[in-house]
Amino acid sequence: MEQIIKFKKLLKKILAKKIDIASNPEFMREGFAIEDFMKPDRIVAGVQNKKSQKLIEELYQNWIKNNFSILFTDVKTAELIKYSSNAFLMTKIAFINEISNLCEASGCNISDLTKAMGMDERIGSKFLNPGPGIGGSCFPKDSLALSHIAKEYKQKLSILDQVIDSNNQRFADMAEKIKKITSDNKKNCYFRFSF
Repeated sequence: MEQIIKFKKLLKKILAKKIDIASNPEFMREGFAIEDFMKPDRIVAGVQNKKSQKLIEELYQNWIKNNFSILFTDVKTAELIKYSSNAFLMTKIAFINEISNLCEASGCNISDLTKAMGMDERIGSKFLNPGPGIGGSCFPKDSLALSHIAKEYKQKLSILDQVIDSNNQRFADMAEKIKKITSDNKKNCYFRFSF
């Protein structure tokens, strides 16, 4: 009982203090976390007030001194920046996966196609590699979170919803291809997909 009383007193003290909230989403690629942390292409910080902005500036003083881009915004916008960035990249990957299907069906060369597309500086060569579907720790969950937020605000993100559907279909298509290859070769192979 004494522990509970101490906890309640501590909780009262904490709640009596003004707590500022800041959001500092990370933009790190899998396998490049340290490099991306040390040399970010941008730093986004969502702050509630000048006090929390000053704390973030102190935290990132070395990056600011070395002229890394930092954007201060409000907390909600910072979170939406993270989700939107990943959803946009997921859109680019889903698009090239569908173009890869078209190349396969029509006999076109996907490597030449992506190389030429990547030469256009408006498009760029990153995230133009077709694959078995979009996985990883951020893209799928961030895209689903963004879709959920849009629904909460009764806004339509039809492109994003189609990207999510396209990605789910890509996984199903890949599973079918694997099944066909293994049954054609009369081998018993087992694959486990995680989503």
